[in-house]
Amino acid sequence: MRLKINWDALGVGASVACAIHCAILPIILSSLPIFGINIIDNKGFEYFMIFAAFAIGAYALSHGYRKHHKSMLPLIIFSFGMIFLFSKEIWHQYSIILLVPAVTLIVAAHYINFKMCRKISTYNEEGHVH
Repeated sequence: MRLKINWDALGVGASVACAIHCAILPIILSSLPIFGINIIDNKGFEYFMIFAAFAIGAYALSHGYRKHHKSMLPLIIFSFGMIFLFSKEIWHQYSIILLVPAVTLIVAAHYINFKMCRKISTYNEEGHVH
């Protein structure tokens, strides 16, 4: 039996994990530096989360594009989300302002991709040709 991974769900999960890290973690875990743990302003961790969101998202969306719907819309929306996400690392003073559209666009891209893939699969199961 072959394990089937829903890459869009994984991409949404990575985006949500990134949003939680960026928005809630600093509030909840602000005492960690007292114990010598610095995850809040850790550039390596920040870039790892951005890279993970990009790698998972790019794979999921390109797979949907190639195998199912041939629409660039999810990839375009995702690209703008990633630009916002990367921009928050450059302009720290606007971090939250840039984070909100970043996560919104990335999650929206995965949702749209998921719906498009599902729609094509439904049509194919009903005997329609695409």
